[in-house]
Amino acid sequence: MKKQDLIFTLFVGLLFVPFFVSGTLYQFYQQFNVEHPFVTGFLKFAILATTGEALGLRLREGVYNKPGFGLLPRAVVWGFLGLTIVMAFQIFSAGAPVFLAALGMEGAAASLGGPMGPLRILTAFAISVTLNLIYAPVMMTLHKITDTHIINNNGTLSGLLRPIRFGEIFTGLNWNVQYNFVFKKTIPFFWIPAHTITFLLPSEFRVLFAALLGIALGVILAIGISKSK
Repeated sequence: MKKQDLIFTLFVGLLFVPFFVSGTLYQFYQQFNVEHPFVTGFLKFAILATTGEALGLRLREGVYNKPGFGLLPRAVVWGFLGLTIVMAFQIFSAGAPVFLAALGMEGAAASLGGPMGPLRILTAFAISVTLNLIYAPVMMTLHKITDTHIINNNGTLSGLLRPIRFGEIFTGLNWNVQYNFVFKKTIPFFWIPAHTITFLLPSEFRVLFAALLGIALGVILAIGISKSK
């Protein structure tokens, strides 16, 4: 194992080990997460999703960071995207069960807190489908635009203060990869099943699990970028 891989492994381990060895820290996390969901959402995605991007870079180019990649600005952007993800989780986890109830499936909302069964699985699946078909493509496109903006500004934090050329970047995106791979393949075959599991979890763990999926996102992005070359 190379030195950089050892450091990366230790970093990831240090993120989680304290929660397993300290009951006090775990209880603090649970309470803080309930009281400040948007703060924890920002931090989870800023750290974990950016870690996933670093892993993706390692898979593509053999390093976890490089000049112009912009880990810090990516972390800031992921933090703010995390805020929208927390919001989307609340909206769709409330709205999809109402939709199911309108179709005659009474008790859909209550099933999420009940024993595992067909209705609970169906409800989690419905939340995941609506979330990933309505919200995810917008978020994924915005993420790609901000990534491009960061690279265009040499990965500097000050680049985040410059106006984003949305129209220019949007029209210049590789839509073959964005649609045919990111949307058409990862959403139905990865994100919908993964987020079905997310919404089967207790509510206090959903955003954390989604942020952990951000590490998987780094691998997915690595594959997508390699396909575009």
